[in-house]
Amino acid sequence: MQDLIDLERRYGARNYDPLPVVLSRGEGVWLWDVEGRRYLDMLSAYSAVSFGYGHPRLLAALYDQAQRLAVTSRAFHSDRLPAFLARVCELTGLDRALPMSTGAEGVETAIKCVRKWGYLVKKVPDGQAQILCCKANFHGRTTTIVGFSSEPQYRDHFGPYSGGFVSVPFGDAKALEKAITPNTVAFLVEPIQGEGGIIVPPEGYLAEAMRICRKHGVLLIADEVQTGLGRTGRLFACEHEGVKPDGMILGKALGGGLLPVSVFAAREEVMGVLRPGDHGSTFGGNALAAAVGLEALNVLVEEKLAERAAAMGAYLLRRLRAISTPMIVDVRGKGLLAGIEIDTRRASARQFVETLLRHGVLSKDTHGTVARLAPPLIIDREQIDWGVERICDALREYGPVYLKAA
Repeated sequence: MQDLIDLERRYGARNYDPLPVVLSRGEGVWLWDVEGRRYLDMLSAYSAVSFGYGHPRLLAALYDQAQRLAVTSRAFHSDRLPAFLARVCELTGLDRALPMSTGAEGVETAIKCVRKWGYLVKKVPDGQAQILCCKANFHGRTTTIVGFSSEPQYRDHFGPYSGGFVSVPFGDAKALEKAITPNTVAFLVEPIQGEGGIIVPPEGYLAEAMRICRKHGVLLIADEVQTGLGRTGRLFACEHEGVKPDGMILGKALGGGLLPVSVFAAREEVMGVLRPGDHGSTFGGNALAAAVGLEALNVLVEEKLAERAAAMGAYLLRRLRAISTPMIVDVRGKGLLAGIEIDTRRASARQFVETLLRHGVLSKDTHGTVARLAPPLIIDREQIDWGVERICDALREYGPVYLKAA
């Protein structure tokens, strides 16, 4: 195993610092390393593998389509894209969808659309469109996106940046309204901040944000790349507060854990500003991606995975909150998206997830303070119990652990 890690370090860019494990096979909620050791996946590639590894319907869709037609570019129509776009619009309740590949591309697409909407529809003076975003946001890694990040490392030495973005505190509706100006065209927000540390806003925040945006003629754009497609116990996290945004960005799980597939869906008024040549992508909306994306959406609905995430997520959070130990500062989340905040006086979250790794659970830290848990939506109670037992074993390496009645 170490020779493979060393080979990657020798020839790969050092933009990642992976945990010391080399994975070679996956099935359901389990992964195996090159030495045959099994791990419970509690990360799901940041929600990209929400359906688990090797889902037979998704593999069949991939295999069948790959034999017929994969990529032609959008220079031509394909027989797979129309049904995919229609299904996206049906489930989101929005009018049109623009397919891309990665989540960051979906965000970039949204930025272009809302800016053009601002100039053509809202009549903002050219070059002065303003987009509001939240502090501690994570919307991707392009230079435009990191330009409005509040994380210093994401910004340092990658400028100059384009500007046009103003950050407000996440979860503070009053601060949002105060920041709006006549040139504000959109508010870009994650319903739950994932990279920020699984930060769940106060109840009613999104609904109030929607009311404020409607009042001031500002578009509400929900980045549901990580939180969408069943992860939080609803098809989309916005649904917890009955919020229907003007635009929604989807990705990660949309590719079924097999391909990068993303989409920006929006109301007619927003998407209607685009004309041929305004935007494009060689791989976005290719026949293979459309076939897999459509099957992923069908599996999500037909296997009731959002409902499963609601039930299993409540059980997971209940089990985690029953753990009493000085190591845990807080447990928070919604559905199958949970964060364990670690007392960094005792250990960093990175040290803790490395300990979890030794106990057979795969997780990832964020900001050195929180261990993220986001298992595949197909996980069951027995597998959750197994994982929580290993989490307790890992915590015992740092001090006493007591279990309260769950």
